[in-house]
Amino acid sequence: MKKGILISFEGGEGSGKSEQIKRLVKHFQRLGKKFIVTREPGGTKISEQIRKIILDKKNVKMAYETETLLFQAARAQVCEEIILPSLKKGKFVLADRFRDSSVVYQGIVRGLGVKYVELLNDISTKKTLPKITFLLDVPAEVGLKRRNSTDKNDRLDGENLAFHRKIRIAYLNWAEKNKKRFVIIDGTKTPREIHQEILGVLKERRILKT
Repeated sequence: MKKGILISFEGGEGSGKSEQIKRLVKHFQRLGKKFIVTREPGGTKISEQIRKIILDKKNVKMAYETETLLFQAARAQVCEEIILPSLKKGKFVLADRFRDSSVVYQGIVRGLGVKYVELLNDISTKKTLPKITFLLDVPAEVGLKRRNSTDKNDRLDGENLAFHRKIRIAYLNWAEKNKKRFVIIDGTKTPREIHQEILGVLKERRILKT
């Protein structure tokens, strides 16, 4: 059976994940690679409906448990419909966030516990882990400034600065505990520099040959 490769991109708000995925998509297209792109929450009709609930600014009273389970529901659906079938077909899957986001946001910063969230992650992903995870690290102030310059602000962007600083620290600590899979990249570099660094890592680890 063919087996594809799951590459995930993580980071706080405004870290530049989407931009790097776009650049990698263009590179894959030039190489003629078979790939698919997903985002979390979202990626399927059902998951996108859940996304609207999670990110709606009006839902300020959402319980952390509700937030956690909604993220997991959206993830289960995109895994079932897109990610797992694509991996079975031997495709690359480029994921704009995956299970590590839940560990950091809900497990660590929201305080629900890593073990609890990882149990849910295993259920929603059928124990699927990325082959490699790129963490685009930027200071919280930088990321929020980037987000505020766009029209993409949502409920999570509206959290205070202290929350976003905790997210950054949690990501770095989680990446250190999973250093075989994570690659930390300075997200304050230019998009082109970051792209070249990502390509270098993928070639070094033989995930890409060219």
